[in-house]
Amino acid sequence: MPKHEIDLPQGTLDLLILRTLSLGALHGWAISERIHQVSDKVLQVKQGSLYPALHRMERRGWIKAKWGASENNRRAKYYELTRTGQTHLEAGEGKWKRLTAAVGQILETA
Repeated sequence: MPKHEIDLPQGTLDLLILRTLSLGALHGWAISERIHQVSDKVLQVKQGSLYPALHRMERRGWIKAKWGASENNRRAKYYELTRTGQTHLEAGEGKWKRLTAAVGQILETA
């Protein structure tokens, strides 16, 4: 059975981006590709969602950006996690794990 892409539930995009950036600085396209690959091609972050989220997180101080050269020597904006972003990520991961455990429990017993 082929795998189908799933739209991200509201509120999870920031958490996925922060987790992806916890491994190191990446440019926007690489963030999207990493999420797509790690999710076994189930999750696809569209450009129209990704860049507004990156800009919002940058304004909140969760990430910072700087210009650099991409793998193919093109100018690209690289994003990296800040200390505030790491704190937000840790809190978000805890909430996400509690939420998914609760939903899983209901789906199995209700």
